Order: sequence, then C-alpha cells, then structure tokens
Amino acid sequence: RPRVGSRAQGRCAILEKFGGAAKGPAPHLRRSGGAATVKTMLLEWCRARTRGYAHVDVQNFSGSWGSGLAFCALLHSFFPDAFDFAALEPSARRENFALAFATAEERAGCAPLLEVEDMVRLPVPDAKCVYTYVQELYRCLVAKGLVKTKKR
Repeated sequence: RPRVGSRAQGRCAILEKFGGAAKGPAPHLRRSGGAATVKTMLLEWCRARTRGYAHVDVQNFSGSWGSGLAFCALLHSFFPDAFDFAALEPSARRENFALAFATAEERAGCAPLLEVEDMVRLPVPDAKCVYTYVQELYRCLVAKGLVKTKKR
C-alpha cells in the first residue's frame, strides 16, 4: 500500500470535509486587489471607450471629467445617434453635463445620481462622485446587454 504524506492526508481531509475540490478559479484570485483594482479597471474601460474623442483625455475620476465631455463621449460611444458629439464645446460645461445625464437616464436607465448644478459649481468634480456615477452607468449598460462581462 503506497504511503501518503501527512500534507497530502491533510488536503484530502479538507476536501472531504468541504465536499471535494472547488470548480473554477479560486475565489481569492477572482477579486485580488479589491476596490483599487476595480477602480483601475473601470478607469481603463472609460479610457478605452472615449479614446479618439476630441477634448477628452480620461486620466482620473476628477479633472478629466470637468468639462462634461468625458461623460458625453462615454455615452456617445454606446448611443452615437443620441447627439452630435462634434458639435459640443468644452466651455459649455452646463450643457454638456445636462446632455450626458439626460442621455444616461433616457438611454441607459441610469439613475440621476449627479446634479448639473453640483458639477458646474466646482472647477474640478469630486472623484468619488464621478466614480460612483460611472459605476452606476456601467452597471446599467451591463444590465441592458451593451457591455459584456466575463462569466464567473
């Protein structure tokens, strides 16, 4: 009879206790890095979706969104027939935010978490507010089937 080491016996005992080997990737590998990784991935997604849009350079969740054009570009990338992006001006912040938030609510079903007045009152938007809004927009786009995610 082959001799099994104590380490292997311990592993076998654990597998028996918890119902066998796990299927799929290990849970600790799925969410490694936590919130910081999710934030980075969401920023990269925004950067990729808005690449090539005039006056839009997404580098963070604050100053990059100050003119409202990043919101408009992100929405235009999904709904190009909603408005003429080329006609927008970086200096028309109020109009850009209003257009983006209305489009997100109408086309994506995104809750109006940000107010236009709050966005234009500050020269640089609050990063936590922008991040929260973009998360909600992403969630709505996934729910509508417009963003494909990896199955877990």
